[in-house]
This record gives sequence, C-alpha cells and structure tokens, in this order.
Amino acid sequence: MEKMKMESANLTDKNIEKIAALFPNCITETADKNGKLKKAINFEMLRAMLSEDVAEGDEAYEFTWVGKKSAIAEANKPIRKTLRPCPEESVNWDTTENLYIEGDNLEVLKLLQESYLNKVKMIYIDPPYNTGNDFIYRDDFTIDSDEYAEESGQLDEDGNRLFKNTDSNGRFHSDWCSMMYSRLMLARNLLADDGVIFISIDDNEQDNLKKICDEVFGADNFIAVIVRNTNSSKNQSLFVSVSHEYCLVYAKDMETLKIKHAENKWGVPKNNVDEYIGKVKQLQKMGLSTGEITEELKSLTKYPRFIDFTNYWYFDERGLYSKGDLGGVPNGSKVPVFNPLTGKDDPIPPGGFRFNPEQMKKLAEEGRIHFHTDGSLPRMKRYLDENIAQRPKSIMSDDQRPDATLMQEFNTPFDNPKQLAFIKRIVGIMDKDSIVLDFFSGSATTAHAVMELNTEDDGQRKFIMVQIPEPCDKKSEAYKAGYSNICEIGKERIRCASKRLRDDLNAVSGSSIKFQKEHEEEEQGICTFHHYGHDLGFRVFKLDDTNMEDVYYTPAELKQEDLQLAISNIKEDRTDLDLLFGCLLEWGLPLSMPYHSEQIDGVTVHTYNDGDLIACFDKNIPESVVKTIAKRQPLRVVFRDDSFEDSPSKINVSEIFKMISTDTRIKVI
Repeated sequence: MEKMKMESANLTDKNIEKIAALFPNCITETADKNGKLKKAINFEMLRAMLSEDVAEGDEAYEFTWVGKKSAIAEANKPIRKTLRPCPEESVNWDTTENLYIEGDNLEVLKLLQESYLNKVKMIYIDPPYNTGNDFIYRDDFTIDSDEYAEESGQLDEDGNRLFKNTDSNGRFHSDWCSMMYSRLMLARNLLADDGVIFISIDDNEQDNLKKICDEVFGADNFIAVIVRNTNSSKNQSLFVSVSHEYCLVYAKDMETLKIKHAENKWGVPKNNVDEYIGKVKQLQKMGLSTGEITEELKSLTKYPRFIDFTNYWYFDERGLYSKGDLGGVPNGSKVPVFNPLTGKDDPIPPGGFRFNPEQMKKLAEEGRIHFHTDGSLPRMKRYLDENIAQRPKSIMSDDQRPDATLMQEFNTPFDNPKQLAFIKRIVGIMDKDSIVLDFFSGSATTAHAVMELNTEDDGQRKFIMVQIPEPCDKKSEAYKAGYSNICEIGKERIRCASKRLRDDLNAVSGSSIKFQKEHEEEEQGICTFHHYGHDLGFRVFKLDDTNMEDVYYTPAELKQEDLQLAISNIKEDRTDLDLLFGCLLEWGLPLSMPYHSEQIDGVTVHTYNDGDLIACFDKNIPESVVKTIAKRQPLRVVFRDDSFEDSPSKINVSEIFKMISTDTRIKVI
C-alpha cells in the first residue's frame, strides 16, 4: 500500500515536472541529501534550447531586493502542517461550503495548493500597507539587520556602515516585498484560468506591488488600477490631504478572460445607488418642485460619491431618468412628433429620428419621451432602474462611515474595516458560483459581502477566509469587548451578518424557507416546489503542526526500545476528524463537501462526498468491513498503517479491492 506523505506539495518538484513536459531532454537526475535519486534540471541544456533568448550578464530589466531569492525558495518549500477542523466554532458545519481558516496565510496557501489548484475565480486581499508599523508576518526568509546591511552593500570590507539612516527603510521595504512575493506566487496557482485578483494598497507600497504583480502574474495580464476615493482624508499630511487608495487588478490569463467576456462584459451596479435614490425621496418629502429637485440633483452629482448619476436629474411617476438622444442617425425617420406640452409638432433632429413613426408613437404613448416647451428637440427617457449596471470605473467612491457603524452594531470593534459596498461591487463581477478567496481577511468583510450578495441575486458563491490570529492590543476597544485576536472578531462578524441576513430573509418570505416553483404536473393539477436555500454558515479550521509523530517521517531512525513500546505514528491528541481532513488536503479534495460517519461491525467508517474518499482509522479492522467499503467502490480509501495485524493482512486488503473495486486507490497513514 502507498503511504501518504502528510506534508504540503513540493512546488519545486511540480515546477520541474512542468519544464519536463515542455523540454524532456532538459531533465536529468541527481541525489538528494539522503542519497536518493530525484529529477533535476540540466540548465546548460535548457539554455541551449532557449538559445539567444536567455538574458546574459548583469544588465537586464528586473525588480529585485535583498531576500527575493529566499522568498521564492520559501514559497516552493513543503511544510509538515495540517488544518484541524473546529465544528464547535462553526455555523452549519454539516451543510456549509464556506471556510474560515486561522493561521499564517503563507502556510495555509501551501496546504490549499492541491485541493484548490485552478479552482478560485476571485481573490481579494487587503494586505498590510507598510505604513510604519511592523507587520506581523515574520517568515523564515526574513534576515536580521546586519545580514541585510552586508548583502545590500551598506557595510564596507571592515564592517563599517557606508550609509546613514537607510537600513531601516531599505529592509522595511525588502521584508514587505518578500512577504508579498511568496504569497502571490502561491495565490496565482489557486486562480482558475479565467480568475482575477484584486489587491488593495496605498502609496507606501503601490509602486513595488505593481512591479511584483507584473512579475508574478505577467505584465500582459494587468487589467487596471482602481483609485478608490475613500472620503477619509488623512489630515496629518503636511502638504496634501490624501483621500484615496488603490486596488490593483490582474487576470490569471488575459486571453482566456477576453474570450469568456467577449459577449458578456463586466458589469457592476452604479456606486451608492440606494443613497442617491434616498436623497431624491428626501427632496420630495420637503415639498420641492420638479424643477427645484432637478437643480438640487445637478449640484449633488458634482460630488464624487454620486458622479455615476450625472444626467439622472429628472423623474416622473415611473422613476428617475436621464435624457437620451432620439436622433443622431443618418437616414432616420422624417415624420414629426406631436408635443402635448406645446400642442405642436416638435422639430426633427438632423438625420431624422432613430425610430420609425410607429415606434415613436408608442414611446410617446408610454410616456418615454421627454418633451420641452422651449422648442428643444424631444429626448428619450432612460430610466435609472433599467440602467443600474455599468462597466466598472477606474475611479470609485466609497464612504467608510456606514461600515464603522455596522461593526459597532455587531459589537465587533475593528479599525478601518474594508468598505462592504466596494467588496460587493467587485465580487459581483464574478460568476454567481465562484469561489472567492481572501487570505488577509481581517474583519471578514469579504465573507459578509459574499453572503449578502448571494441573498440579493440568489448566487451560490463560496468564500475562503484566511487570517493569522493576530493578538488584539490590550488597550483596544476589541480587547475590552472580549476579543483576544482578530480571528475572533472576524468569526463573530460573520455570525452576526449571517443572523441579520437570515432575519431579513425571514421577514421578506414570512418563513425560514424560500420556495421556488419547479414544475407543474398539469394532468393532476399539482404544483411541486423545491427548497432554495442560502449558505449562511462557515466551517472553521485552525492551522497546526502535522497530525503525525516524527517517527512517521523518519522510520529508519526508530530505536529498538521504541519498537518494544509500539509507538503510534499519530499524535495522541488527534481525532478521526483531524486525520480525515489531513488526508483531504494531501489528496487534493475540497474541504467543503458533505460527509458522514457510521459504525460497521464495531469500527467507525467515514465517507466523504458520497465516495470521493472513505476512511477508517480504527485498529484491527475486520475483513468484513474492508469488503463493505470495497463494494461501495470509492475513488479513494485511507487506513492507518497499523490497522492490520501484519503484512499478509495488508496484502489481503489489496487483493480484496483488486477483485471488487479495481479503480480504488488505497493509501495508509
């Protein structure tokens, strides 16, 4: 039986496999530190294959810093970690497909490489902005100040410092670049070919981040830099009050994305549409005339928050509208239109009307033509509710205040939560069944946005939140409210948002279930309905050391006295559930699928996603159980290595599966 590795994928090995697929003649063998042969790259042969396209010498366009090579190596290095399930902290554990993962995102991203490779449609992250406070991601590749100074040329041969007051700045940026580079390398692997990543940032590292993204994702896959007007001016600035930040947008594969959206361009709701409509209602309640309201709206749309509603200054009983051109075409209709306000025919635009006389008459009867009394040309009414969607703009305006209020209502204090409306707007661009990943999740705004958007458009999006359990400052409002770390804030925010959304749905539908008509059986006159639910839960996982004892990885070092004690290769504090999800990670199965456990002839059998994997971690598994599992013909089966008394018993298991379920892969831990 094949033994599971119980460690994350070695991405260096996978990269070698990719090169082997393109240039098999460039692959050779070398011995690892234990003397075992492994694949390696013959770089001289690869250089010959690429001929003159190889950059020579020191003069090449590149972006580099001290620690970059170490960051690349760290991203590719496997780890012996696992994700331990926490049903007691979760909501709807058995049915939800949403994930909340506590742990350093570099290690979590490594663990997700197999299960979510090419499956994530959208990544949104709001990483540390490097504004002057040390960020808490301290990776293995970070170097101390003296080593940095030596490598960056700030010390001469005698160890004297060559420059003053530059080591902190340089190392500060280098640490940040290394931290981001390794994580973005891993994140790119998870993106689907038509996937997109959005990264919020400010001026401190925007330039460096753009260069890193050009390198990791490819400059050809750059989509845009969105400038977000946050309406939160930083008045401490000496010269300019900064009231914006950026969001970089990159595709995994621009050509794939272009093909997908050739006939289906990106669309998002206009910014702050509910607030704008609310302003109109306020003006109406004040008793202002139509003309007065129009003048107020013209002034209102001069503000960045309402720039999307420029020209939507008019309204009738049907709603707000802007005036569109009825002409502007060559060889149009020359039949005049009667103006009911003047009692005369209106003038005909140059080239004629774009609609024929019958269509123009129908538009007039439906009240879709705006007539004037001053002799101006008639105009088409373009109603706001029919034109809510627009192409995303590179300048967006958000108001942070509502979200700060929301966090107070949820009793989840958090400094500068990301704006919910902004996240909903960009998540709404993606397919309704997308997996959305945020590995700097903070207060979990992205999770909130995904759930709220699903309830509004019946989407089936799923989220994966990753957050390091950063301790809350003991002087902070969060700590005073009982939160020891940021993860506790994020999880509670999701719970509160879930409850509010559930209550809102109940208020609308009158029950906790939303029904949708599926089909009618006309002969019997029976209407059949099916349940259409929204996923408002999440599964919690926590990063931890491997489930396996050291002896699992180095059995050759097992001593005679250890054999006599019959040491288990599995840690004593690990449950069947820990082992099950550890196996899922290695075998590349998503962590969000349903599963069930049952007792068969005195042992516990776990079935994941109706047979994608069946596991039994008990000892002394009866042959009857093995046969029962084999008859279900699962794709994969996992046992403990010591589940069977001896080697003949293991051989017998393999023979049973060969006879009953030949396609099942069997592994042991």
